[in-house]
Amino acid sequence: MAKGEKKRALRGRAGRMKGGRGSGRATSSHVRLWGRHPVEAALKNPNRKHRKLWATREGIESLDGELPQDFPIEYAEVTDLARLVAKDAPHQGLVLECEPLDGTFLDEVATGDPSRPVILLDQVTDPHNVGAILRSAAAFNAACIVTQDRHAPPESGVLAKSASGALETVPWVRVVNLARAMDELAEAGYWRIGLAGEAEATLADALPVGPVALVMGAEGPGMRHNISQHCDALARLPISSAIESLNVSNATAIALYATSTRS
Repeated sequence: MAKGEKKRALRGRAGRMKGGRGSGRATSSHVRLWGRHPVEAALKNPNRKHRKLWATREGIESLDGELPQDFPIEYAEVTDLARLVAKDAPHQGLVLECEPLDGTFLDEVATGDPSRPVILLDQVTDPHNVGAILRSAAAFNAACIVTQDRHAPPESGVLAKSASGALETVPWVRVVNLARAMDELAEAGYWRIGLAGEAEATLADALPVGPVALVMGAEGPGMRHNISQHCDALARLPISSAIESLNVSNATAIALYATSTRS
């Protein structure tokens, strides 16, 4: 399928269908981010609307670049900042209150580039895992991650800290129906590979030459039956029998590496 045809396919019946992007935002309220990497990345993101920064003077000095003179900053002590974040959170002297990012449509980011896989997460709800997956997605130049609106964590300080800045750079597409999003990708020429420990083929054997969508299930239950039925192939990582399975974020990182090194 030609690149222009892929783009038109992504703008087809599912690309702009009712609720095709879900609610558009992870949450309707403000978000508090903490730690140098998440806060610095958010401050540099022109698409992020900021409200206020609480910081120690050491925290401000650790930032790369200067803030605008009129930026709302409230200097505070370390103990004061600790009251603004989750218990024992490593805020590193920086707490930023901001608006959640606007939502993204799938056709805006899934361009069919074979070197940029799409990652679909089926009911992966742990913010640490989603944050770590965003970080791996940034490292391996993934096009985006896709989650179901109701079964994914909202933006949060915990998730952003695990993502180490990648929340601001990797597009996050939230959809009402994950299976329909998979149909969109198939129409656009993506080969949908579901990672499943019981699969006979290894990921290396299942990887095609063209655009790839990697589908990852939640830890424990794995992919739902309907989602696995929408995959073009199921594949496993060839791990040792000494361990039953990998953490979903670790498995995603390995799958992304395998995709980036295919011949």
